[in-house]
Amino acid sequence: MLLGFKTELKLNNQQRIALIKHCGVARHAWNWGLALTKQILDHNKANPDSKIKFPTAIELHKWLVALVKSENEWYYECSKSTPQQALMALRESWKRCFNKTAGVPKFKKKGKRDSFTLEGTVKILSCNKIQVPVIGVLKTYERLPQVSQCVGRVPRLEATGEPARVLTKSATISRQADRWFLSFRFDVETQNSGNTDIVGVDIGVKNLATLSTGQVILGAKSYKKYESKLSRMQWLNRHKIIGSVNWKRAQIAVARLHRKIANIRKDTLHKLTTLLAKNHGVIVIEDLNVAGMLANHKLAASIADMSFFEFRRQLTYKCELYGSKLVVVDRWFPSSKTCSNCGTKKETLTLNERVFECGHCGFVIDRDLNAAINLSHCVGERKLQEGLPT
Repeated sequence: MLLGFKTELKLNNQQRIALIKHCGVARHAWNWGLALTKQILDHNKANPDSKIKFPTAIELHKWLVALVKSENEWYYECSKSTPQQALMALRESWKRCFNKTAGVPKFKKKGKRDSFTLEGTVKILSCNKIQVPVIGVLKTYERLPQVSQCVGRVPRLEATGEPARVLTKSATISRQADRWFLSFRFDVETQNSGNTDIVGVDIGVKNLATLSTGQVILGAKSYKKYESKLSRMQWLNRHKIIGSVNWKRAQIAVARLHRKIANIRKDTLHKLTTLLAKNHGVIVIEDLNVAGMLANHKLAASIADMSFFEFRRQLTYKCELYGSKLVVVDRWFPSSKTCSNCGTKKETLTLNERVFECGHCGFVIDRDLNAAINLSHCVGERKLQEGLPT
């Protein structure tokens, strides 16, 4: 399977300038393509009898070469694949918008979510050096994946002591605050742990996850921890002149804090999902309506701080990597209202009731643990997937 790898780059000033130029080309191509496609949509809306065909990514790139590249020579200082990939990403954004799975694409602003994609041969030269098209050899702070971790690439070179090489077709370079990161994908062998244990996982706001085994994993709650500091920094920067040196320093400081909050959250989620995928054969979770849950403004900040969607995304690919099975139960399954001892269902259960008390058998148990046990039981009872151990 293909696995993504992301690492921080160790750059000099010349390389930083080259990366900033590539980001500028990608941003310019995106904004130009977005403005053109919006004009086409406005024309089609105003003139339903003489509609213009919505362009593909290839057609947009042909128009870019004919109309924009000839007038902006700085395009030729960067890789030709950078504007191509930007227009392909724009076409995918419009596709999601037309399918009503995302909103209308927005114009990009300098310094915010800067990134670009390089298409071509990417080689890992040593444990901390990687070669990308046009820009050249880049250094990293951590070790890069070696050939022994990959499948179907080149022969293993560990025995001879020569540097291993991993070949990929594309790489994405992005910036977070004042740091640059490189990401690419490579083939890895799937592992089969051989576990057949079934575990139900109930995720929530108070605790990140409650397992049917009784184990409780606390959430990082990084945003809540640094919320006051972040608010203070933004309040102090309110009167700085936009574009000044002090304003730029303040923006970088705020971006660093945002990056720290996100990294703490990601670290907690990675540790939890790896623990579940490695040590259990079947993992049962609920299909939560996260968008509907975020509509509750009293709990929206706490729900977003737990990052439920990222938890499911990581668990999906890690179960495939470690040979586990992920079962997603329908969101209408009454896991919290059903007694895990006798199976009696309660009519109502408010959010304030953190302890489940069964009126039929008198069973008393923690609300989240009761839901996790019900999730683990529903696999064997309802036989949601064929071949699952019961």
